[in-house]
Amino acid sequence: MAGPAYKRILLKLSGEALEGDGEAGCIDFDALGAVCDEVAEAHRLGVEIGLVVGGGNIYRGGKKLEDGVDKPTGDYMGMLATVINALAIQACLEKRNVATRVMTAIAMRPVAEPYIRRRATRHLEKGRVVIFGAGTGNPFFTTDTAAALRANEIGADVLMKATKVDGVYDEDPVVNKAAKRYETVDYNTVLAKDLKVMDATAISLCREHRLPILVFNLTRRGNILRALRGESIGTIVKGE
Repeated sequence: MAGPAYKRILLKLSGEALEGDGEAGCIDFDALGAVCDEVAEAHRLGVEIGLVVGGGNIYRGGKKLEDGVDKPTGDYMGMLATVINALAIQACLEKRNVATRVMTAIAMRPVAEPYIRRRATRHLEKGRVVIFGAGTGNPFFTTDTAAALRANEIGADVLMKATKVDGVYDEDPVVNKAAKRYETVDYNTVLAKDLKVMDATAISLCREHRLPILVFNLTRRGNILRALRGESIGTIVKGE
């Protein structure tokens, strides 16, 4: 390979990706280790890596009022769950001799640095993987939106959205086996057809700044490296 296809990436992981085949509400360190192996290999290629992780394996925010948790409180609980996941990723990467920093949108100095954009980009330039925790720091915004925001702030070349499916389809492939997978699709089509790539706020933010989104299947090992080699995997969401 002449060189990686991207110099700087933002990798978005769901909290569920850390569950593996285990039960909900946990971190499967075998599954996490497999992801970190690929991230470590990408790092060795010289790619600058930012990472946003969800918290759905521990707690999904926005519970209904009748459940006893109002949405803002639930969202904050979900943000704290992302920090637990971020620390787990940090520990796994550093066991693989990858220098990391965890930065959070909610200050918690004993365990992480507060998020400062210039400091984050400096860490990336020094070859550290930066793991962004606590979402945007605000309720009513998803970690998809946090990923789009951080990707644009750090000047990423691509936002890599890791999922359990191999791209974006015109219909739900679980419901309709004849659903068509897009190799490329534009932002407006995603929004107009509500294709569930990411939430509308995240898509709109990427559209405004023309940041491409690669949606790919994380469960197929090696896909992160395939994408960095420029191989055609998943679906690219970009402008017309």
